Amino acid sequence: MKIAITGSDGQLGRALILALRDPHTIIPLPHREFDITDRANISNLASLQPELVIQCAAMTNVDGAARDPVNAFRINAFGTQNVALACQKCKAALLYLSTNEVFDGKKDAPYLEHDAPNPINAYGKSKLAGEWYAQHLLEKFYIVRTAWLYAKGGGKFPDKILELAQRQSALSVVRDEIGSPTYVPDLANALAQLIETEQYGMYHLVNAGACSRYEWAVEILRMANVPRAVKPITLAEYARASTPPPNGALENFAAATTLNIKLRSWEDALRAFFVE
Repeated sequence: MKIAITGSDGQLGRALILALRDPHTIIPLPHREFDITDRANISNLASLQPELVIQCAAMTNVDGAARDPVNAFRINAFGTQNVALACQKCKAALLYLSTNEVFDGKKDAPYLEHDAPNPINAYGKSKLAGEWYAQHLLEKFYIVRTAWLYAKGGGKFPDKILELAQRQSALSVVRDEIGSPTYVPDLANALAQLIETEQYGMYHLVNAGACSRYEWAVEILRMANVPRAVKPITLAEYARASTPPPNGALENFAAATTLNIKLRSWEDALRAFFVE
């Protein structure tokens, strides 16, 4: 299959190239060379004649989206519209990466694919708008919601916790924000399995289980063998621009049930992060 990957220089884009390059033909479209917000790129992408486009390019800075919601919509919503229109022109399928932040976090259990979205911040609203364009402009699409991505050298939550631990003898981490930590190589492998099925639709793909930011931080420090005191605090005590859903945990129900695509536990994945 001929697969174009927007944002191919990001952590997920790089992992997808590794997961898909054999046996597929990969067309990498890094941010610096391919701006999804440039409408001229509708024709440019269509001319490449991909059979599938994986939309990794996005504004993923959640607090940045809160400070500049117009830019978040420009990239995540209208940029996705451009990519979907390109897919429409060349009759390609689209795989759009979305987020747990399309939910409001009020549910007392992990969110399933059929639960109704209700985003409470600009990032979630912009990503949900991207979902709308994928669903309404195309017949062949995958929408994959994921959460709390991290990988080696990605500068994400595990790296930030370990960096803080180098400077501080004690850390304060939020205990009432719940999510599904997801190791990027695991997600890339699950996406590789998904596209082989050609079973289009809505999927949640995350490492199994859920935890709070506090619980995740404690496990990171334990597995890294970096003993530090960790104080649990509340979302109300942690000042930030965006408001995350208190419960952003996702359950991989559709892919696991219908396609037998399952990801290992978040604890096992975190262990692999340290040893692989």
